[in-house]
Amino acid sequence: MTNADDQKVVQLTDEQDIPASKKERLRSKGIYLLPNLFTTGALFSGFYAVVASMNGHFDKAAIAIFVAMILDGLDGRVARMTNTQSEFGAEYDSLADMVSFGVAPALITFSWSLQSLGQAGWIAAFIYVAGAALRLARFNTQVDTADKNYFTGLASPAAAAIVAGTVWVFNDNGIAGTSVSVIMAFVVGLAGLLMVSNVQYHSFKGIDLKGKVPFVAMLAVVGVFAVIATNPPIVLLAIFLIYGLAGPVMTAWKMIKERKSA
Repeated sequence: MTNADDQKVVQLTDEQDIPASKKERLRSKGIYLLPNLFTTGALFSGFYAVVASMNGHFDKAAIAIFVAMILDGLDGRVARMTNTQSEFGAEYDSLADMVSFGVAPALITFSWSLQSLGQAGWIAAFIYVAGAALRLARFNTQVDTADKNYFTGLASPAAAAIVAGTVWVFNDNGIAGTSVSVIMAFVVGLAGLLMVSNVQYHSFKGIDLKGKVPFVAMLAVVGVFAVIATNPPIVLLAIFLIYGLAGPVMTAWKMIKERKSA
């Protein structure tokens, strides 16, 4: 047997000793392009929101947050529908969420309103950023054990929608940020606390987008878009405010019912 044959035998023996999971990782060192394109778009929207707020374009900054929400909602669903989930995609999505729904809304609000409060303003903004970071960290550690139909704590995209939507509504109606700085500090701080709370929120992940729906359901979707188009800032803010308040209300209602039954 030649030296070349000896090397082939050793190589085959080494390959047999490698676990199957490790072989799979070695074979697939690349990343899936399609879902990560949506994640990159969400990251870009969050970064653009920060840049727009620095230049005083707060309406554009708020709109960019909502665009990031749409792209963030699509990347996970596209990955599941095309069976292209990966650990890289999950980590990348979390980092993009921290920028788009953690840092960006806080900086937008601080630039528009909270800086007039001085130290109290940046503390309120930091509470929101810390809440988003803790919310994402808790979600990542509980993703395999948590109920898929519910979120524990307000999801960071919804919290960002409340904060950015409030800025959008006030600014769109010509209200100066300095005149509502106390209100904004309350909104930002409350959103940050709701993200790290134990309040249960419906995740809507049980909706089957691939299945058939009645024709009436399609008409309802068209109606929702028509209502949003009438006044996007107010309608979007109202939707997410209702969602944000629904969690604490339902939790309190369940606690009252449990006490009565006890």
